[in-house]
Amino acid sequence: MSATSAVRSVLPPDIKARKGGQPLVVLTAYTTPIARLVDAHCDIALVGDSVGMVLHGMPSTLGVTMEMMILHGRAVVRGCDKAMVVIDMPFGSYEEGPSQAFRNASRLMAETGAPAVKLEGGLHMAETIAFLTARGVPVMAHVGLTPQALNTLGGYKVVGRDDEAAKVMADARAVDDAGAFALVLEKVPMGLAGDITRATSIPTIGIGAGVDCDGQVLVVDDMLGLFTAFKPKFVKRFGALAEAADAAIAEYAAEVRARTFPAVEHSFPDVLPPKGKA
Repeated sequence: MSATSAVRSVLPPDIKARKGGQPLVVLTAYTTPIARLVDAHCDIALVGDSVGMVLHGMPSTLGVTMEMMILHGRAVVRGCDKAMVVIDMPFGSYEEGPSQAFRNASRLMAETGAPAVKLEGGLHMAETIAFLTARGVPVMAHVGLTPQALNTLGGYKVVGRDDEAAKVMADARAVDDAGAFALVLEKVPMGLAGDITRATSIPTIGIGAGVDCDGQVLVVDDMLGLFTAFKPKFVKRFGALAEAADAAIAEYAAEVRARTFPAVEHSFPDVLPPKGKA
């Protein structure tokens, strides 16, 4: 939150209080300009470890580091006056145990100014979530498809059908009981997502989990249409920025090659005009 802003930022208790109310609006953000746009319309700006794939061209989120999350977290915090900033804990920064998780979560919060972190995992992460929340670290949980467990899950698939449903429900209940203030449900069947939403005391935020969740999150580059080669089923493109950018770059390139840009109005004269004249 900027020093001159009179608007109080959204905080974890505000998000938790929205359970069953007006749906929460969440988008990822990785840079200050995008954070400012997100801040104007959303409740939460999520600095996702998806930054590794979206901005750095990585094949998955597994190579994202603490330093990357701190760098992008700082940028997003600078751009948000109202929306709550939540930062993903990267792979390998919390799985070892509660003490490691606290050390890294407290570093993320202290070095970025973000008021909350997000980590992946259900029942097996409940002890860590309870440890963090007892020590002043608000935690957003994440169950269903957990991208950091991509190699164990066998790919980006729907999680929670048939025999898996009971496990996803148990994961959701466990992180709720452990003190998480909100829960991301990723690629969970819509019926199960609705059941989990009704069975838990904290807001559920869906991504590919149907309309019955307490809120929705998307990767901002996906919903803006900045990616054209890859489109998950759960993504709706609300813009076509890739096409617009391609057309603009093509026009720029053509004008440079034709020497029509820069024109006189984009250039500086050799001699300054007399004072008082353009």
